[in-house]
Amino acid sequence: MTQSSLPLQHLLRIPLWPGVAPGSEGVQLTETLTERSPDPAVFMDRAVTGIASPYLTAYVPSKPNGTSLVLAPGGGYIRVVLDKEGIEIAEWLNTFGITVFILMYRLPGEGHASRSEVPLQDAQRALRLVRANASAWGLAADKVGAMGCSAGGHVIGALATLFERPVYAPQDAVDRQSARPDFVSLLYPVLTMDARWAHVGSREKLLGLSAGEAVDPALETAWSCEAQVGPATPPCFIAHAADDASVPVQNALAFHQSLLQQNISAALHIFESGGHGHGIRLAKGHPTEAWSGLFERWLRQRGLI
Repeated sequence: MTQSSLPLQHLLRIPLWPGVAPGSEGVQLTETLTERSPDPAVFMDRAVTGIASPYLTAYVPSKPNGTSLVLAPGGGYIRVVLDKEGIEIAEWLNTFGITVFILMYRLPGEGHASRSEVPLQDAQRALRLVRANASAWGLAADKVGAMGCSAGGHVIGALATLFERPVYAPQDAVDRQSARPDFVSLLYPVLTMDARWAHVGSREKLLGLSAGEAVDPALETAWSCEAQVGPATPPCFIAHAADDASVPVQNALAFHQSLLQQNISAALHIFESGGHGHGIRLAKGHPTEAWSGLFERWLRQRGLI
């Protein structure tokens, strides 16, 4: 069965690559799902590691409107958080008619070649795959967005700014498609590799550093999203809490400033408090609870819902 003939239905697992993913030749990993919630009966908080064969999981609304979105959950580049930054957001977006593809991307510290490029490879391929199959899947090829949370924000921030960077050899006809998202949403995102403001763990995993190790400034700049913004970067919605103790708010501020300098349409919402990793569920009762309504309005203003 070809990708274009696959039925698009809830929880469909769609492989990104026609064979072994670039740079993962010979990598032996066991995909593992770990429950981290103290009480799974109240809420689940699962995380995935050992992703050798990256894939998309489709969440299809009862009344699709043609808009779609590739969603990259966070996890500090050591895991991919499945529930609060994946399924819960996907099901919420489904209520507006958006078809969501949760991206299970490879993690840079799990033995893949060209470790820094691995998440971007998967993100580029994901956008191209959705766009290539848009007609067959009842989607609009010009309304394919991307959203990232925490370290997933770096996956998508890199995609938004480096969608044309050649990080893998074309595999098939899918790779003739543009990897540029039509719109982007970033929730408490990791964006910079500048040691002053970077999320330490994400920086070390992505760049292959030992704790406290210095880095080549050129490599740091190459993977700092705020330094890579260009005139073709898509419109962005960004939300961050000022009291985020894990990912400093300067990540969002510096990226937004770069967007303004390039005259890119961008909405930035900095909340007084709300911390990190809240998604939708854990934002309730905090100022950050407003992000979802603001994002809904942003989508409506652009005719995406």
